[in-house]
Formats: sequence, C-alpha cells, structure tokens
Amino acid sequence: MDTPLLSIKNLSIQFNQDGVLSNAVINNSFDVAAGELVAIVGESGSGKSVTALSVLQLLPKQAVINGEILFGQDEPVDLLKLSHKKINSIRGNKIAMIFQEPMTSLNPVFTCGYQVMEAIQLHQKVNKETARQKTIELFEKVKLPEPANLLSRYPHELSGGQKQRVMIAMAMSCNPTILIADEPTTALDVTVQKTILELIKSLQAQNNMGVIFITHDLGVVADIADKILVMRKGEIVEQGLTKDILHAPQHPYTKALLACRPAGQPKEKRLPVVSDFIKTETKPQATSNKTQETDLNFQSQFDSANKLQTTNHQPQIEQSEIPKAFGTTILEVKNLHVHFPLKKNIFGKASTFFKAVDDVSFTVQQGDIVGLVGESGCGKTTLGRSILQLIKPTAGKILLDGKDLTQTNKEVLRNMRKDLQIVFQDPYGSLNPRIAIGDAILEPLKVHSVLSGHKQRKEKVMELLEKVSLDTSHFNRYPHQFSGGQRQRICIARALALNPSFLIFDESVSALDVSVQAQVLNLLNDLKKEFGFTAIFISHDLSVVHYICNRILVMYKGKIVEAGTADQVYHHPKNEYTQNLVNAIPGKNAYQSS
Repeated sequence: MDTPLLSIKNLSIQFNQDGVLSNAVINNSFDVAAGELVAIVGESGSGKSVTALSVLQLLPKQAVINGEILFGQDEPVDLLKLSHKKINSIRGNKIAMIFQEPMTSLNPVFTCGYQVMEAIQLHQKVNKETARQKTIELFEKVKLPEPANLLSRYPHELSGGQKQRVMIAMAMSCNPTILIADEPTTALDVTVQKTILELIKSLQAQNNMGVIFITHDLGVVADIADKILVMRKGEIVEQGLTKDILHAPQHPYTKALLACRPAGQPKEKRLPVVSDFIKTETKPQATSNKTQETDLNFQSQFDSANKLQTTNHQPQIEQSEIPKAFGTTILEVKNLHVHFPLKKNIFGKASTFFKAVDDVSFTVQQGDIVGLVGESGCGKTTLGRSILQLIKPTAGKILLDGKDLTQTNKEVLRNMRKDLQIVFQDPYGSLNPRIAIGDAILEPLKVHSVLSGHKQRKEKVMELLEKVSLDTSHFNRYPHQFSGGQRQRICIARALALNPSFLIFDESVSALDVSVQAQVLNLLNDLKKEFGFTAIFISHDLSVVHYICNRILVMYKGKIVEAGTADQVYHHPKNEYTQNLVNAIPGKNAYQSS
C-alpha cells in the first residue's frame, strides 16, 4: 500500500482556560492519500476546524496538542514539531487552506490580484510580471470572468462565489500537495456551491492532490468525497468509504445527520433531529466530556427518510392546484419596481438604473407561507424589505389588508409595524451585543406600549423563551453566550413578541448546521400552528423552501419567473432557471440506488 501524503495519529487537542482543560479533539487518527478527497463532517463545535488548523500550527497558544501529524511520502516529518520558519515554508506552499468566509480572509485594502501575486512571489521567488501572468492563468483556471480586469478589483466588488474562487486561486497558486477546504461553500447559493464543488474536484484530479474537505452537511460531499469521517464532540464516531457511509451508516449520529436534511422529507412530518437518535449523558468530571450514547431504536425514522430520498418521491400535481388560496388575501403586491441609480448625468440626475425588483406582482393569502427563492442578487431580499418599507419602492403598490403601505405616513406605518416583523439572516448582527437577550425581546413590547408594566412584559418574554425551546434562566445572558441556532431562536421570539399577523424570514436558516436547521424548521411549523401567522420565507435553497412552504415564487434578475404550489415547483419545474436550482441541490441523488 502506498504511503499516505498526510497521516494523523492519535491526535488530541485540549484548550487551557484558567487552568481547566477542555477537550476539543480526542485521540483521532486518519490518513489522506494522493488524489483522495477526505470529507470531515459534523456539527459546529465537533472539532473539525480545530483538527484542520492543527495541521498548519494555526491554533492559539492555549491549545495543548498531543499525537503526530506526519506529512510527506519519502521522508515524513511531524508537522507539530517543526519550527516557525519551517512550517511557514509549508503553509500556502505544500499545504494550502481555503477558509470558510472569503470576505474576512481577503484583505479589504488590497486588490485581489495583489493578494494572489504576493503568495506566488513569497513562495516561488519570481518577479512581479511573472507573478501577474500566473495570477491571470489561475483566475482563468477557476473560471473567473475577465481575469485581467479582476486583478485590480477589491474584495468588496466581487460576489460571494467570486471571492471564494479568488481564495481557491490563491490556495492553488503554488501547486500544493494537500488542500484543506474549511466549509468553503457554507451560505453560498446552491448553484454557486455546485460550481465550487466541481471546481475543487477537477483541480484535485488535475494536480493529484490530497484534499481535506470540512462541512456540516453530508449531502454537500456526497458526490465528491472518496472517504468520509464523521466527528462528534471531538471524536471520530464513524469513518469509511462514501458509499458505505451514505447507504449503510452504523453510528446513530451519522444516521441523524442523514435523516435531518429537508430534501425529500414529507411536508406534513417533523424533521428528525439528533436528539431523536442519540441519548447523551454527560459525566460530572470536568476533565472529560466522554458521553454515553444509546441508539434509541429510531432506525425506522432513518429508514423512512432514506426510502423517501432513494425513491425520489414525486407526487403528481394537477394543474388545477395552482395556487389555492387558504383564505382572504392579506398581502397584495402590484407592479412593484425598486430601482437603484448607477450613473448620473452632468445635471446630477440619475441616468442609469439597476432594476433590483422589476414589475413584480403576487398575492399572499391568510395562513400561507410563501417561499421566495433565487440566487444572491436576484432581488428577493430587496423585495422583502420593500414590503416592510425598509426600502422605498420606485413604483407600484403594496396592499396589506387593503391599505397601501407606499402611501402611508410614518405615524400610521409605525403603528402598523406591530403586525409586520422580520427575522434577518445573521442573528448575531441582528442582536445588540450590549443588551441582554431578555431585554432585546422585551424592547418592542415597551416601544409599542404592549401590556401594562415591566412585570407583565417580563412574564411575556419568559413565555416566549419557553415557546422557542430556550430556558427562562437565559433572560439575562448576552448574545455571545449562545450558539448560532439559539441566537436565531431569540430573533424569532423577538419577532413574535407583538403577535404579528405577517412575518418575513430572510435566509433565516441558511448558515446553520443541518441538524440545527431541522430544529428551527420544526420550531417554525409549531409556532405557525400556535400563532397562525402568514409569512414570506426567503431562501436560496429550494429543498428548505419546499419543506416549510405551501407556495413558491422563483425570482431571477428582479422578476418572478415561476410560481406555483411547493410540490409543483420542486418536483415539476417548468422554467430552465428553476430546473437548475433543483438540480444544484447538494446530495439530491446521493441516496438513489445505482
């Protein structure tokens, strides 16, 4: 058997916090061979990124590392024992890394071209012109448009997918033997995600690289990975060939990760969650986070979810079903336009416009959850915010219960906001880090003079915390003390505080782990039954929208290109753009029999 490019042996990583050691990685071992793509899958906090960062000695000084990380086939060296100078010669040269968030990984004050050229000049010792030509070639290789022009553009001038391609070009600039990709497609559009995955796989084949691909979604790596490692609480609980992990998972946690994905799940049933498959009992000792796990005989849940995805269940939709009203019309959008000026003439008047929303019309009935789907830049968020009057429309009408919001004065609109709420994409950015979460939920009750005093309002907040499955003892905690999924629950509780009749969810689950995403989607279904709100659910992921919504609108370049029932749009799309969105859903065919 050939010697692997990278061999990790008995790796354990602990973090020292005030003299107390907490386990991040526990006695893990695995190999990466040349031309092999190894996927590390698990939830946030499972130790995936910590494992990857340890390979290049990028962990903070508080980290206590034991074990070996052997790199090289002829004369393997232990990367953990290398000096700062020697590991620097390997970083970005022989072992490259693509980080999760390209906007924070790229320096905003330098052009994209300069940053890639810098890496080439540092490791390959070539002149500026040679580095420039090589950078253009790399930009062409990763299929960036107008490569020569992109050299002089700054990161903020590129889309998310383009920034990630720049990061890939930088990582590939020195022809590394190992590429580490840490969540490189999280929160990207499904179509962009698909092209990034195909790009990484093709570059791996061309250069015979070993690739470590980190993700929280088994579906993302289903079509590209050769081998999968599943991590939970610092331990590798299962590893094997991709086909074996997908079709015959052994560990209950792996079964949970496969079953909780919304793709292929029946709309009327709750999504399975990790707690359905695993019972965890944490021991009291501070020095150990070992857990006792018991398979709770939820094999039937996994089997039913797997069967649905294997058979690619597609209910037949009658033409007459498009689209049925649940009740009276609560929202009507008529010929809505939202234009942003691009250029001005010599008199200072706008002469060229970007049409973010271009002549859009639709209705939402009481009790509906309408999905608004499309890639970044299609206008869906602008449409959502213009409905709430956070962005003023250029033309058109927005009728809420018969009242035109575009013609409403500020005082009346302020009172109407009690019935109009939004849950934003980034829960951390939506919450004030200086305000305890209980006070953040209580604030809208105070602003709109709901309930008679502080005591009643606090009781209402406690009730809301329980409804979103959070403990009432969390009232005085701050946003940074919660996980991403918990913060999103807090934002949902705040949006529901005023008992709104209409809600907009703007990419509210796009960056969450699939397991946490399942919990939030189940929560929304429960809350909808209890509160009876009407909603627009904005997302780029058709599988999520299909599960949670009863109708779907598909947007492309500011226009609605397809509309219909959720089953019809998902299973029988008519528009070519919608078909591309459906085909780009990661792992959609992963469970089908070959």
